[in-house]
Amino acid sequence: MRSVVLDCPDPRALAEFYAGVVGGTPLAEDDEWVVLQVPDGPRLAFQRAPGFVPPEWPRADHNSQQFHLDLDAGSTWEAIEAAEERVLALGARALHQEDKEDFRVYADPAGHPFCLCRIERPQ
Repeated sequence: MRSVVLDCPDPRALAEFYAGVVGGTPLAEDDEWVVLQVPDGPRLAFQRAPGFVPPEWPRADHNSQQFHLDLDAGSTWEAIEAAEERVLALGARALHQEDKEDFRVYADPAGHPFCLCRIERPQ
């Protein structure tokens, strides 16, 4: 697999958002395509999509999500709380929060859903 590509109205802005969340430096080929190499991870790419309509979560009709990103936020609730503060400050919005679960769901500034996940580490 080479890249996960997200359609969006502003590739540069969305790449900057994800760089703030997962690290890395966005590299713009032009105003239509920006790549973010996640340190020790996959390559995310952002492509301008005229007429982009963000997915609505959770819906089962034509505006439903196609996929979402699960991001490792650490193994403790304190780590998730810190990650939540960071993504909200960067422009995400909360979609689904239940403290009894191991994840929380957000929308990025373009409306794509993503999760901050609590990942238990082997001892």
